[in-house]
Amino acid sequence: MQHLNWVLKSFSELTTSELYTLLQLRSEVFVVEQTCIYQDIDNKDLKCHHLMGLDETGKLVAYARIVPPGISFEEASIGRVLTAFAVRKKKYGIELLAKSIEATRKLYPNQNIRIGAQTYLIRFYNSFGFVEQGEPYDEDGIEHIEMILK
Repeated sequence: MQHLNWVLKSFSELTTSELYTLLQLRSEVFVVEQTCIYQDIDNKDLKCHHLMGLDETGKLVAYARIVPPGISFEEASIGRVLTAFAVRKKKYGIELLAKSIEATRKLYPNQNIRIGAQTYLIRFYNSFGFVEQGEPYDEDGIEHIEMILK
């Protein structure tokens, strides 16, 4: 498997092109592909770090948003986790989540990480040590559950 080039930037460090590209990819996956009408641009991006996985040509193919404690949850969080449809069979999601956890731990040491996971991905997140908390809930028409990594 070819590894991606990983770039982590705060919102203010993003170029306008990077911002446009990551918002475009998020819209492709979460709005169009998942046929889910929701407000992706939610004012959290301004306070977050953005982890971008670039292929050998420099194209953005994997992305996650690292959310500080107190924004989405009391704990630090990882959200908007995605890989582009064209590269899903390359298993970049595994590398993406590992890098996301690593980045979150560096930015917010000694913090638990809480996520709102789509329930069909529970086993994937379990494989990294995340454990379900509470009951499943509906978020924008898709079943989610909170999970925590201590």
